[in-house]
Amino acid sequence: MINVKIVENNQELEEAFSVRKTVFVDEQQVPVEEEIDEFENDSTHFVLYDDKRPAGAGRFRVLDAIGKVERICVLKDQRNTGAGKAIMEKIEEYAKSEGLSALKLNAQTQAIPFYEKLGYEVVSEEFLDAGIPHKSMKKQI
Repeated sequence: MINVKIVENNQELEEAFSVRKTVFVDEQQVPVEEEIDEFENDSTHFVLYDDKRPAGAGRFRVLDAIGKVERICVLKDQRNTGAGKAIMEKIEEYAKSEGLSALKLNAQTQAIPFYEKLGYEVVSEEFLDAGIPHKSMKKQI
């Protein structure tokens, strides 16, 4: 059973970091010092569990009264199962509870169709982040 929760303790945070390292550092070759950055302590973290196994993660912070969705990732064996959508829905629910009306994110270009299905629109030209092509996207919630 898939369950997404807001990280409440160090163990859950380490589990979220573990998923992020597997996806971004191991799979995509992002340097670990770019993946785990100076914004970790200012962010609300989310972890997705498949039964009790951490299988997805994301983080959220507020910039200029807009919610910034970051570091969305799902382990390979959980992709195309609705896991990514479940993380995004939990983050959007949280953002609404914080009184926010808009969200933004920087999507890897290969992930743009996923975010478009969730109502996000591309609002920038392509740019590189950690050597990976991205575009900024935004959604009113």
